[in-house]
Amino acid sequence: MVYSARFSVQTQGNDDMLDITGQVEQALLQSGLLNGIATVFVVGSTAAVTTIEYEPGLQQDMARVMERIAPRDEFYAHEARWKDDNGHSHIRASILGPSLTVPFVNGQLVIGTWQQIVLVDFDTRPRTRTVHVQIIGE
Repeated sequence: MVYSARFSVQTQGNDDMLDITGQVEQALLQSGLLNGIATVFVVGSTAAVTTIEYEPGLQQDMARVMERIAPRDEFYAHEARWKDDNGHSHIRASILGPSLTVPFVNGQLVIGTWQQIVLVDFDTRPRTRTVHVQIIGE
C-alpha cells in the first residue's frame, strides 16, 4: 500500500534547520502501516532533508561547514544570470539533497536515539516549505 501526506513549515532561511521528525512520525501513524519505507521530500531547490543530532552545536557546525564548502560571498553564475543572491543556497541544498528514505518497523521509524530528521533551508530569506511524505508498506 502507498500512503501520501504533506505538511508545511515556516523557515527563516540562511541555514535554518528544523526538526521535522514529529511530522514524519505523525504521517506514519496516520498511514496505519506497520513495516516499510517512508520517503521525505522537500519541494524547492534551496532546501534539503537529512538526519543529524538536532542540537545547537551541530546546527552551528553545519552552517560553518557549509560556509566553507559554498561560501556566500563567492561568485556564482546563477546570481549573474538571475540577479539574485542565492547561488550558494542551490549548491548547499544539492549537496545534501531534497529527500531521505527511512525504513520503519512495527510502526516506528528506524532512527537512533540521537538521530532526527531535519529540513535545512539554505535560501537567503524566510520561506514556507512544503514537505511530502510518501509511505510504502504493509
